[in-house]
Amino acid sequence: MTDKTTRTPIERIGIDESGKGDYFGPLVIAAVFVDATTQSELTLMQVRDSKKISDGRILDMAPDIRTICPHSIIAIGPPRYNELYAKIRNLNRLLAWGHAKALETLLEKVSCGRAIADQFGDERLILNALQKKGRTITLEQRHKAESDLAVAAASIVARAEFLLRLRRLSDEIGTTLPKGASPAVELAGRMIVKKHGEERLESVAKLHFKTTQAVLRKID
Repeated sequence: MTDKTTRTPIERIGIDESGKGDYFGPLVIAAVFVDATTQSELTLMQVRDSKKISDGRILDMAPDIRTICPHSIIAIGPPRYNELYAKIRNLNRLLAWGHAKALETLLEKVSCGRAIADQFGDERLILNALQKKGRTITLEQRHKAESDLAVAAASIVARAEFLLRLRRLSDEIGTTLPKGASPAVELAGRMIVKKHGEERLESVAKLHFKTTQAVLRKID
């Protein structure tokens, strides 16, 4: 089906990530396929940018989105994230790799020629990563891409997965891992090092953040 106002197909894949600015927990990238039917359903569900929705509501909405929309979720846990960052040394390149992986995975389930993602760097980073696998897709990067329903749906799916995995990591380590990169996050980092040793940070945190230096400096 085609949008009569723009003459472009409604079918599209929205991509978004969660955890990029959070010291603790994974980086999660979600891709969600939307067509005319699911667009109407997502509108009825009042899907919008996850930043405008409470965590509790996000956790309620995400399973419904995953039920009605073909999707893929790429979750890069802290150990793997730290390993990749040490090789790539560039967050935008790491994000591009994750976006390409999420797109590749979803394109194995659906046929779609158009994807929309937030503007975070040179779109060729994603396209080059895709072309290595022989995929070609029209990629549109936008500022505030979450205003598009497909990207908003992906933002909810990604955030829910991030929240669930952060909670699981908190349970495993026996310390509540706060979101973001605040003084409370630094305190939690110091608690982990005191209880489990410096090397344990690698299993729960993104080590290239300046927070790591702050945590270790205050302990010293």
